[in-house]
Amino acid sequence: GWVQRSRKMGGMTFIDLRDRYGITQLVFNEEINAPLCEQANKLGREFVIQIRGTVNERFSKNANIPTGDVEIIVSELHILNVAATPPFTIEDNTDGGDDIRMKYRYLDLRRNAVRANLELRHKMTIEVRSYLDKLGFLEVETPVLIGSTPEGARDFVVPSRMNPGQFYALPQSPQIFKQLLMVSGFDRYFQ
Repeated sequence: GWVQRSRKMGGMTFIDLRDRYGITQLVFNEEINAPLCEQANKLGREFVIQIRGTVNERFSKNANIPTGDVEIIVSELHILNVAATPPFTIEDNTDGGDDIRMKYRYLDLRRNAVRANLELRHKMTIEVRSYLDKLGFLEVETPVLIGSTPEGARDFVVPSRMNPGQFYALPQSPQIFKQLLMVSGFDRYFQ
């Protein structure tokens, strides 16, 4: 997982480890394994680590997260990838503005709110597909990239706000392909 944050209290280090499923607290105890605790103290935000340890019930439970009743007492730590300090915090209330978050979209996708939106979209798509399938519709994928024709409509271009002087071309309607489906006898389809 990714290191979300770390806290030092006395001779102990606590790491919040984040993955797709949530956050789990890791515990490093200086009295039990000083070199391992020292290694944990050098971890930065967004380092990718692999650990091995024992799952214990937490003394102070955190009802705000699904794994708030347990913690892992770490016995082995492997750093899989070091990371530069991210340009914004990977948290629900991030300090990054829209421009920075879009520039580093791969980091923004790690945030809970963005992940929840993707999961909701996924579930809605499954439900719509299931509903249309029960009604006898066929799902098709018409080509997105087609050659420009002189008879066709002009390409609709939109200027980029992020990259002045550059443009995006919006895809044209796949009307001809859908008409081919209708002529072929496919009266119920969706894309």
